[in-house]
Amino acid sequence: MNAHNPTCSCKSCETISEKEKQLHVQISENSRRDFLKKASGLGLALGVGGGLIPVSASALHTNEGGVKSAEMHRSKTVKQKKATVVSLLHTADIHAQLLTHDEFFVEDGKLVYKKRGGFAVLKSMIRQLRAQNPVNTLLIDGGDCFQGGGVAALSQGKAIVPLMNNIGYDVILPGNWEVVYGKEMMMKDMFGCNCPKVCANMFHQTNDAFNGDLIFPPYYVKHFGDLKIGFIGYNDPLTPKRQSPAYSEGILFTEPEKNVAKYIKVLREYEGCHIVILLTHIGLAQQVGLASMPFVKGVDYILGADTHERVRTPIQGEYSKVTEPGAFGSFIAKLDLVVEKGEIKDQSYQLLDVDPEQYAEDKEMKVLVEQARKPYAKELDRVIGKTKTPLVRYYVIETPMDNFITDAIMWKFKPDIALSNGFRFCPPLVPDAKTGVAEITMDYLWSMLPVNSEAKQGTITGQQLWIWMEKELQNAFAKDPSKRFGGWVARVKGMEANFTIANPDGKRVNWITVGGTPLDREKTYTIVACEREGDPDTTICRIDNVATPKKLGSTLHTIIQEYLARHSPIAPGLENRITATDAPNTLLTQLSGFGYEFR
Repeated sequence: MNAHNPTCSCKSCETISEKEKQLHVQISENSRRDFLKKASGLGLALGVGGGLIPVSASALHTNEGGVKSAEMHRSKTVKQKKATVVSLLHTADIHAQLLTHDEFFVEDGKLVYKKRGGFAVLKSMIRQLRAQNPVNTLLIDGGDCFQGGGVAALSQGKAIVPLMNNIGYDVILPGNWEVVYGKEMMMKDMFGCNCPKVCANMFHQTNDAFNGDLIFPPYYVKHFGDLKIGFIGYNDPLTPKRQSPAYSEGILFTEPEKNVAKYIKVLREYEGCHIVILLTHIGLAQQVGLASMPFVKGVDYILGADTHERVRTPIQGEYSKVTEPGAFGSFIAKLDLVVEKGEIKDQSYQLLDVDPEQYAEDKEMKVLVEQARKPYAKELDRVIGKTKTPLVRYYVIETPMDNFITDAIMWKFKPDIALSNGFRFCPPLVPDAKTGVAEITMDYLWSMLPVNSEAKQGTITGQQLWIWMEKELQNAFAKDPSKRFGGWVARVKGMEANFTIANPDGKRVNWITVGGTPLDREKTYTIVACEREGDPDTTICRIDNVATPKKLGSTLHTIIQEYLARHSPIAPGLENRITATDAPNTLLTQLSGFGYEFR
């Protein structure tokens, strides 16, 4: 048995059905046949160390991780085929960003914007990375691929499927936004992808024969010669609360601790996997917390997603290491493992930029992207306004992009308070150096607001507002990572608030003002935010028991277009609408205490 084998007495490990045993045998055998076919087709030896193309250090990236990777490929044990180098390429949170776009970096404490991403560049880069280790490379996507851009929204994700297939993913995990078009469309999009899908915590919740069954296989076993690696998938169990509840109708989500120990046991003891990896889409803080939970003993790595964090050095938990590969197709995480006699002997990790200056666009993918956009291009390329300052959404506490959105809501309806959820998706939009402006297109509006929800108004008391603010701060900054709800601090116009992250739950808010006047907890205030399908009529932006709720007959897209028609060019910035005593308004991550820095 491998040294990582867990010992667990939980009930989820005691009974492993015959059906599950047969399933894992089928998954394993399909993987082995695929490996043999690929190796044979390339004319490569099938020993444990076979399948490597000699690579010089210059052919790999010249950063520290790249140099280490090159050394691993040239090591004596690998050359003698006593050890195998396995390369895992990981993308996540692409959010249907099909084209090269502006990207945000922090270098030497200063903001820098560069062009990154695009499916044609991504494919070209992946092809070159695969060529370094053609048989022993696995390409993984960690979810949130079918939502976040205009083409995806207007085709309900369908147009993205051929692009994912053309890139050639080996295994994919559904993300929390994969449910946005409803369960049936999620299944059509996911099962339209040619590769295996994994998710161990999404179940059918229906009145038919599917009720209680997993929607996707819980795990996948990949053979690299005699080496076996097992992958178990987990989507965010809080998805029905984070997104509009209607999106998840017919789906039951469970916590990883319900069955992860069981599947680790299956992979380690029955399948004989040498390495076990969790593919998760639950957020960096939650994933780091998960890495120190006893029930994940036996997991070597957690390849995470959801919070768009850029992990450049794996974060060590008590039982496993955690990574996350950024977002929007701007980065690929590359994990190289040297495995000898079933044990990891060496490893290197890199977060690599999808840089159009280093990788020419793949011609075939470029054509496919153009074809995917063609039915919608005229509408998506329509310019609706301009901005003189960068539209950015990376900051945790306040963002220029959402200040712009709440400005538009306030202008249209003039409530006491305009609210916007703490969304993460949408890459930056940066003004051109020559013209001083950037054009805002309908495609970019779909990236900012991939769901065109109707505006909704209601009345709340100052006390309700205070309680809601405390709850939203707990969602973002809970000391227990498992209680972090996902998303960032909600965005506002018409109110200001100050809080302290380090304070305990329920005692973070220091003060709130509305219209420049201290909050009166007995007074009532009007609020406007977007409708969430499936919420009770008296719930707005997760504020419960709202009085006199009513839909306002305008969608967020309409409001934004009307506002830009009157106010373009805009110039939103950070205005200290919400501030923290113990963090700057440019805070870029919810994770602290682990030496991690977003850059």
